[in-house]
Amino acid sequence: MSRAFVKEPDGDDSVGELPDLPVSRHANYVTPMGLRHLRDRLTGLQDARRKLAGDADAMTAKSQLARIAREARYLEARLESAIPIDPADQPPGRVAFGLLVSLAEADDTRRTYQIVGEDEADPKAGRISWVSPLARALQDAEVGDLVTWQRPSGDMELEVLAIELPKG
Repeated sequence: MSRAFVKEPDGDDSVGELPDLPVSRHANYVTPMGLRHLRDRLTGLQDARRKLAGDADAMTAKSQLARIAREARYLEARLESAIPIDPADQPPGRVAFGLLVSLAEADDTRRTYQIVGEDEADPKAGRISWVSPLARALQDAEVGDLVTWQRPSGDMELEVLAIELPKG
């Protein structure tokens, strides 16, 4: 096999600094839980960095340290730009950031979502980003309102059943 296209390792075996992860152009709203989660993730990375620092000679450790440094830079930027929003401070009776929204679809399927910051979003767990099309469609709706969620696969009409503060 020809070695013409095989990348030879650099003489110093350095991994180098990885490019930064992209940061959203949107305001960085976070719930109190989301802010704690960002801080916990950063603390976990700092702990992992300390553990790997003693093994900095191994190429895999250098690669892991580069990935940790990149994610730590991202988390530090997100924490610095964080705008905490307490759901309890939202006006009552309207869909807003941090609140739980229970919905019914036309076929009577019921789902509950919490509108959260981009770094907190996990649709499978019922947490949707405040910049998502669904959250934008729901913004300022009240219980009993019918809301049209414009989706690429076709519009869906949803009824707002309840708006609540999250527990804990």
